[in-house]
Amino acid sequence: MTDKVTYEHRGSVAVITINRPEKLNCIDGETAEGLYAAWTRFRDDPAALVAILTGAGTAFSTGADLAAVDTLGPEDQYDPDFVYSGRGYLGFTRLTDVFKPTIAAINGYCFAGGMEMAAWCDIRIASSNAEFGLLERRWNVPLVDGGTQRLPRILGWGRAMDLMLTGRRIDARTAYDWGFVTEITEPDQLQDRAIALAEQIAAYPQGSLRTDKQAALRGWGLSLEESLRIETQLGMPHVRSEETREGLDRFRQRKRKDSRRT
Repeated sequence: MTDKVTYEHRGSVAVITINRPEKLNCIDGETAEGLYAAWTRFRDDPAALVAILTGAGTAFSTGADLAAVDTLGPEDQYDPDFVYSGRGYLGFTRLTDVFKPTIAAINGYCFAGGMEMAAWCDIRIASSNAEFGLLERRWNVPLVDGGTQRLPRILGWGRAMDLMLTGRRIDARTAYDWGFVTEITEPDQLQDRAIALAEQIAAYPQGSLRTDKQAALRGWGLSLEESLRIETQLGMPHVRSEETREGLDRFRQRKRKDSRRT
Protein backbone atom coordinates (compact mmCIF):
# COMPACT_ATOMS: atom_id res chain seq x y z
CA MET A 1 0.00 0.00 0.00
CA THR A 2 1.19 3.53 -0.76
CA ASP A 3 2.36 5.71 2.13
CA LYS A 4 -0.31 8.20 1.04
CA VAL A 5 -2.83 5.99 2.86
CA THR A 6 -2.17 4.24 6.16
CA TYR A 7 -4.02 1.29 7.68
CA GLU A 8 -3.68 0.75 11.40
CA HIS A 9 -5.24 -1.79 13.74
CA ARG A 10 -6.47 -0.55 17.13
CA GLY A 11 -7.67 -3.88 18.47
CA SER A 12 -10.77 -4.74 16.42
CA VAL A 13 -10.90 -1.23 14.92
CA ALA A 14 -9.16 -0.34 11.65
CA VAL A 15 -8.09 3.29 11.23
CA ILE A 16 -7.65 4.33 7.59
CA THR A 17 -5.88 7.67 7.25
CA ILE A 18 -5.46 9.76 4.11
CA ASN A 19 -1.86 10.84 4.52
CA ARG A 20 -1.19 13.84 2.28
CA PRO A 21 -1.33 16.64 4.84
CA GLU A 22 0.85 18.92 2.72
CA LYS A 23 -1.88 18.72 0.02
CA LEU A 24 -4.82 18.92 2.46
CA ASN A 25 -5.34 15.22 1.78
CA CYS A 26 -6.56 15.68 -1.77
CA ILE A 27 -6.72 12.49 -3.80
CA ASP A 28 -4.51 11.64 -6.76
CA GLY A 29 -4.43 8.30 -8.59
CA GLU A 30 -1.95 6.70 -6.19
CA THR A 31 -3.99 7.76 -3.17
CA ALA A 32 -7.18 6.44 -4.79
CA GLU A 33 -5.50 3.08 -5.32
CA GLY A 34 -4.37 3.11 -1.69
CA LEU A 35 -7.90 3.83 -0.49
CA TYR A 36 -9.30 0.97 -2.56
CA ALA A 37 -6.66 -1.37 -1.12
CA ALA A 38 -7.39 -0.19 2.43
CA TRP A 39 -11.15 -0.61 2.19
CA THR A 40 -11.03 -4.01 0.53
CA ARG A 41 -8.49 -5.09 3.16
CA PHE A 42 -10.93 -3.99 5.87
CA ARG A 43 -13.82 -5.72 4.13
CA ASP A 44 -11.92 -9.00 3.97
CA ASP A 45 -10.10 -8.77 7.35
CA PRO A 46 -11.88 -10.96 9.94
CA ALA A 47 -10.02 -9.22 12.79
CA ALA A 48 -11.30 -5.76 11.81
CA LEU A 49 -14.91 -5.16 12.86
CA VAL A 50 -15.30 -1.39 12.45
CA ALA A 51 -13.31 1.11 10.38
CA ILE A 52 -12.62 4.82 10.82
CA LEU A 53 -11.72 7.06 7.90
CA THR A 54 -9.84 10.25 8.75
CA GLY A 55 -7.20 12.60 7.40
CA ALA A 56 -3.72 13.50 8.61
CA GLY A 57 -3.00 17.08 9.65
CA THR A 58 -5.49 19.93 9.43
CA ALA A 59 -7.92 18.49 6.85
CA PHE A 60 -10.12 15.45 6.37
CA SER A 61 -9.88 15.81 2.58
CA THR A 62 -10.37 18.51 -0.01
CA GLY A 63 -11.39 15.97 -2.65
CA ALA A 64 -9.74 15.22 -5.95
CA ASP A 65 -6.26 16.60 -6.64
CA LEU A 66 -7.20 18.85 -9.55
CA ALA A 67 -3.54 19.16 -10.55
CA ALA A 68 -3.48 15.38 -11.06
CA VAL A 69 -7.00 14.78 -12.32
CA ASP A 70 -5.73 12.78 -15.29
CA THR A 71 -4.48 10.11 -12.86
CA LEU A 72 -8.03 9.46 -11.60
CA GLY A 73 -10.50 7.11 -13.24
CA PRO A 74 -10.15 5.22 -16.52
CA GLU A 75 -7.81 6.22 -19.33
CA ASP A 76 -10.79 6.23 -21.70
CA GLN A 77 -13.08 8.98 -20.43
CA TYR A 78 -16.14 7.07 -21.69
CA ASP A 79 -15.08 3.57 -20.62
CA PRO A 80 -18.35 1.60 -20.27
CA ASP A 81 -16.76 -0.91 -17.90
CA PHE A 82 -16.01 1.92 -15.46
CA VAL A 83 -19.62 3.10 -15.69
CA TYR A 84 -21.02 -0.30 -14.78
CA SER A 85 -18.36 -1.78 -12.52
CA GLY A 86 -15.84 0.95 -11.64
CA ARG A 87 -14.57 1.55 -8.11
CA GLY A 88 -15.21 5.29 -8.20
CA TYR A 89 -12.82 8.06 -9.17
CA LEU A 90 -11.55 8.38 -5.59
CA GLY A 91 -10.89 4.66 -5.38
CA PHE A 92 -13.66 3.18 -3.24
CA THR A 93 -16.78 5.32 -3.39
CA ARG A 94 -18.73 2.84 -5.50
CA LEU A 95 -18.04 -0.11 -3.24
CA THR A 96 -21.43 -1.39 -2.07
CA ASP A 97 -20.37 -4.65 -0.43
CA VAL A 98 -18.75 -3.35 2.78
CA PHE A 99 -21.34 -4.39 5.35
CA LYS A 100 -19.19 -3.77 8.40
CA PRO A 101 -19.77 -0.41 10.15
CA THR A 102 -17.76 2.60 9.00
CA ILE A 103 -17.18 5.97 10.67
CA ALA A 104 -15.82 9.20 9.19
CA ALA A 105 -13.85 11.23 11.75
CA ILE A 106 -13.85 14.63 10.06
CA ASN A 107 -11.11 17.02 11.08
CA GLY A 108 -10.92 20.45 9.45
CA TYR A 109 -11.69 20.84 5.75
CA CYS A 110 -14.17 18.38 4.21
CA PHE A 111 -14.72 19.73 0.72
CA ALA A 112 -15.81 18.39 -2.65
CA GLY A 113 -14.88 14.71 -2.96
CA GLY A 114 -13.96 14.77 0.72
CA MET A 115 -17.63 15.29 1.49
CA GLU A 116 -18.53 12.48 -0.90
CA MET A 117 -16.12 10.13 0.89
CA ALA A 118 -17.60 11.11 4.24
CA ALA A 119 -21.09 10.46 2.86
CA TRP A 120 -20.01 6.94 1.90
CA CYS A 121 -19.43 6.17 5.60
CA ASP A 122 -22.28 5.09 7.87
CA ILE A 123 -21.65 7.55 10.71
CA ARG A 124 -19.95 10.93 10.62
CA ILE A 125 -18.54 12.83 13.59
CA ALA A 126 -16.71 16.12 13.22
CA SER A 127 -14.34 18.40 15.07
CA SER A 128 -15.76 21.79 15.99
CA ASN A 129 -13.49 23.47 13.42
CA ALA A 130 -14.65 21.28 10.52
CA GLU A 131 -15.98 22.93 7.37
CA PHE A 132 -18.02 21.36 4.58
CA GLY A 133 -18.94 22.26 1.04
CA LEU A 134 -19.03 21.20 -2.60
CA LEU A 135 -16.50 23.77 -3.70
CA GLU A 136 -15.81 22.04 -7.01
CA ARG A 137 -18.88 23.89 -8.31
CA ARG A 138 -16.55 26.79 -9.22
CA TRP A 139 -14.43 24.66 -11.58
CA ASN A 140 -17.14 22.70 -13.44
CA VAL A 141 -16.05 19.49 -11.71
CA PRO A 142 -19.02 17.10 -11.39
CA LEU A 143 -19.94 15.03 -8.35
CA VAL A 144 -19.01 11.54 -9.53
CA ASP A 145 -18.19 9.81 -6.23
CA GLY A 146 -21.70 9.31 -4.93
CA GLY A 147 -22.57 12.85 -3.90
CA THR A 148 -25.61 13.22 -6.17
CA GLN A 149 -27.10 10.03 -4.73
CA ARG A 150 -26.00 9.90 -1.10
CA LEU A 151 -26.33 13.55 -0.10
CA PRO A 152 -30.07 13.79 -0.91
CA ARG A 153 -30.60 10.59 1.08
CA ILE A 154 -28.71 11.94 4.08
CA LEU A 155 -29.76 15.60 4.00
CA GLY A 156 -33.05 15.59 2.12
CA TRP A 157 -33.55 17.02 -1.33
CA GLY A 158 -33.64 20.72 -0.49
CA ARG A 159 -30.47 20.91 1.58
CA ALA A 160 -28.55 18.65 -0.80
CA MET A 161 -29.55 20.86 -3.73
CA ASP A 162 -28.50 23.92 -1.73
CA LEU A 163 -24.98 22.55 -1.34
CA MET A 164 -24.75 21.14 -4.86
CA LEU A 165 -25.96 24.25 -6.68
CA THR A 166 -24.50 27.07 -4.59
CA GLY A 167 -21.13 25.52 -3.72
CA ARG A 168 -21.30 27.33 -0.37
CA ARG A 169 -19.40 26.36 2.77
CA ILE A 170 -21.11 25.35 6.00
CA ASP A 171 -19.61 24.95 9.45
CA ALA A 172 -19.75 21.96 11.79
CA ARG A 173 -22.80 23.25 13.66
CA THR A 174 -24.79 23.62 10.45
CA ALA A 175 -23.68 20.16 9.31
CA TYR A 176 -24.92 18.82 12.65
CA ASP A 177 -28.23 20.70 12.44
CA TRP A 178 -28.75 19.38 8.91
CA GLY A 179 -28.01 15.79 9.98
CA PHE A 180 -24.81 15.27 8.00
CA VAL A 181 -22.83 14.70 11.19
CA THR A 182 -24.30 13.22 14.37
CA GLU A 183 -21.74 14.49 16.86
CA ILE A 184 -19.27 17.37 17.28
CA THR A 185 -16.14 17.16 19.43
CA GLU A 186 -13.23 19.41 20.24
CA PRO A 187 -10.43 18.92 17.68
CA ASP A 188 -8.07 17.26 20.16
CA GLN A 189 -10.78 14.79 21.20
CA LEU A 190 -11.98 13.69 17.75
CA GLN A 191 -9.75 10.64 17.32
CA ASP A 192 -10.38 9.34 20.83
CA ARG A 193 -14.13 9.78 20.45
CA ALA A 194 -14.15 8.00 17.09
CA ILE A 195 -12.18 5.10 18.56
CA ALA A 196 -14.54 4.90 21.57
CA LEU A 197 -17.59 4.84 19.29
CA ALA A 198 -16.01 2.20 17.06
CA GLU A 199 -15.14 0.05 20.08
CA GLN A 200 -18.69 0.33 21.36
CA ILE A 201 -20.04 -0.94 18.04
CA ALA A 202 -17.37 -3.65 17.80
CA ALA A 203 -18.39 -4.96 21.24
CA TYR A 204 -21.85 -5.91 19.97
CA PRO A 205 -22.60 -9.27 18.30
CA GLN A 206 -21.78 -8.66 14.66
CA GLY A 207 -24.08 -11.00 12.75
CA SER A 208 -27.40 -9.15 12.75
CA LEU A 209 -25.63 -5.77 12.90
CA ARG A 210 -24.12 -6.44 9.47
CA THR A 211 -27.24 -7.88 7.90
CA ASP A 212 -29.29 -4.93 9.20
CA LYS A 213 -26.89 -2.58 7.40
CA GLN A 214 -27.03 -4.77 4.29
CA ALA A 215 -30.84 -4.74 4.34
CA ALA A 216 -30.90 -0.95 4.64
CA LEU A 217 -28.48 -0.57 1.71
CA ARG A 218 -30.16 -3.11 -0.54
CA GLY A 219 -33.68 -1.97 0.23
CA TRP A 220 -33.18 1.72 -0.52
CA GLY A 221 -35.14 2.77 -3.60
CA LEU A 222 -37.21 -0.40 -3.77
CA SER A 223 -40.89 -0.63 -2.98
CA LEU A 224 -41.75 -1.17 0.69
CA GLU A 225 -42.95 -4.68 -0.13
CA GLU A 226 -39.66 -5.60 -1.81
CA SER A 227 -37.48 -4.00 0.86
CA LEU A 228 -39.37 -5.74 3.67
CA ARG A 229 -38.80 -9.03 1.86
CA ILE A 230 -35.04 -8.31 1.80
CA GLU A 231 -35.10 -7.42 5.51
CA THR A 232 -36.81 -10.71 6.36
CA GLN A 233 -34.55 -12.73 4.08
CA LEU A 234 -31.41 -11.32 5.67
CA GLY A 235 -32.67 -11.26 9.25
CA MET A 236 -34.31 -14.67 9.30
CA PRO A 237 -31.09 -16.69 9.84
CA HIS A 238 -30.37 -14.69 13.01
CA VAL A 239 -33.75 -15.15 14.71
CA ARG A 240 -32.75 -18.50 16.19
CA SER A 241 -29.01 -18.49 15.59
CA GLU A 242 -26.52 -19.52 18.25
CA GLU A 243 -25.29 -15.96 18.51
CA THR A 244 -28.85 -14.77 19.21
CA ARG A 245 -29.43 -17.55 21.75
CA GLU A 246 -26.31 -16.40 23.58
CA GLY A 247 -27.59 -12.84 23.50
CA LEU A 248 -30.96 -13.88 24.91
CA ASP A 249 -29.22 -15.84 27.66
CA ARG A 250 -27.33 -12.68 28.64
CA PHE A 251 -30.61 -10.76 28.61
CA ARG A 252 -32.30 -13.29 30.93
CA GLN A 253 -29.33 -13.30 33.29
CA ARG A 254 -29.47 -9.52 33.50
CA LYS A 255 -33.21 -9.61 34.22
CA ARG A 256 -32.64 -12.10 37.05
CA LYS A 257 -29.93 -9.87 38.54
CA ASP A 258 -32.22 -6.85 38.30
CA SER A 259 -35.07 -8.71 40.04
CA ARG A 260 -32.80 -9.65 42.94
CA ARG A 261 -31.94 -5.99 43.51
CA THR A 262 -35.59 -4.95 43.86
